[in-house]
Order: sequence, then C-alpha cells, then structure tokens
Amino acid sequence: MSARFEEIDWRATPMGEISLRRRRDPGSGEDVYEVKLGDEYLMSSLFTAGEVELARLGLAELPDGPLDVAVGGLGLGYTARTALDDPRVRSLIVVDALAEVIDWHRRGLVPLGAGLASDSRCRLVRGDFFAMAAGSAAAGGPVPADGAKVGGPVPAGDTARGAGVAPRGLDPESPGRRFHAILLDVDHSPRHVLHPGHAALYRPAGLTALAELLHPGGVFALWSNDPPDEEFGSVLAEVFTETAAHVVDFDNPLQGGTAANTVYVARRHDG
Repeated sequence: MSARFEEIDWRATPMGEISLRRRRDPGSGEDVYEVKLGDEYLMSSLFTAGEVELARLGLAELPDGPLDVAVGGLGLGYTARTALDDPRVRSLIVVDALAEVIDWHRRGLVPLGAGLASDSRCRLVRGDFFAMAAGSAAAGGPVPADGAKVGGPVPAGDTARGAGVAPRGLDPESPGRRFHAILLDVDHSPRHVLHPGHAALYRPAGLTALAELLHPGGVFALWSNDPPDEEFGSVLAEVFTETAAHVVDFDNPLQGGTAANTVYVARRHDG
C-alpha cells in the first residue's frame, strides 16, 4: 500500500509550476493521482468520466475504420487510452505542451503511462496544439513541436526545426495531415482558457482552420468543465454541419452528489 500522500514530481515550466501527486483515498483505499499547475487542479484520476466520454462520444458516429485520431492534451491519459481501446483506431497522436507530462508517461509514473508507451499505434508529440492547428508555431519559440515518441527520449531544450513559421498541422512528420477525429481537452472551457493565446481557436476562424485538419465527415470533440454554452454552440454551428452538446454526469465523492462536464461533438461537412 502506498504512503498516504506523495509528491511524485515537481517541475518549473514556462506555464508555471506543475506537480504530480499521489494520495490514498480514505474511503476506497485506492491511490488517487492529481496534477496541479500552480495552485490550480488540472486533473484527478478520481474524476475521469468526462475524459473517457470525450473519446467515446467523439468516435461514436464515425464509420468502421481504420481511423486516425489526434488528441490535444495528454493529462493522465484517459482520453488517449479510451481511443486506443477502440479497435477501429489504427493511429493516435497526442499533442501536449509540457515535456514533463510526456515524461511522466514515458517513465511509468502514472497508471496508464506504460500501456500508452507499449502501444505501437500511439505517438506523443510535444508542442502547442493551438499554434500547430493555426500554423503559427514559430521555430525557436518557447513551446517546441518535436514529434518525440512516447517510448523515446524527450529532449529538454528542443525546439521546432528550421526557421520562420512551422508548417501547419498536428503531426510534425506529416504537415497538413488530416484525421478522422480530433479530441481536445486542454482548457477548462472555451470561456475559461489556460492561456490567452488559446481563445482564438474557439472563434469561427480558429475552428475553420481546425476543421481543415479533418477528413470530410470527420469529428471534432471538445471537453468543457462548464455547462453547455449557447454562444459557443452557435459558433460551432457556423463551421460544422452537425453539432451537439452532451452533458456527462458523474459521482462527486468529495462534495457529495453528482457533478457534470460537457462534451461538444461537431461533424465536418462531407464535401
């Protein structure tokens, strides 16, 4: 049995201090893994229903496959793991801005890390999802896009290669590559972003650029910690032909009762 509380890792990053902690839940006796950025809780293994449903709902309406999927935001790996559990998925790219988070998975410091590392379909890419989707990731910038595989080393100081603006796309090895599904779980919601530079993605121009990275009929799915947002739903409907906001309810043992996330699912036109 683990210690009651342990800080597994702590790092200073360009986004702030990030820490990975493990504590024993007194009710269940199970280990709970938590990630904090500064004083903010980013994620907890106690609450994974929204991350799981992001992948399940995002892939639910797609055809038999094979499917190529991209995930924005690695976290504790629950969205990636759920996607890989779908037998139709032949390839998965997960983009995360923090090399430290990728390193936790590579070293097996989080429960799902070893499974992701051993799956030949999975590749973790260190980079700024938002800049890569918009084609504005400048070489030499603070957040690299190095295409590091989950099972390989994560160079500490690497930056995007070349000069000027990096080619647009979520796969550094294949600029402009299209996917059948793009699943995003980085910000708290379209209104509550972790960095001001993320906000542009949730506007018509940003969503239009993202939609171009999908195959015709492909799906964009987004996790949000807020209730369904009518204004954002209208923006989605400007760009995508079919949109829906799914409320995901789950038990909240910390506060009692239930809590809820929202998963937006939007389909690109077939033409």
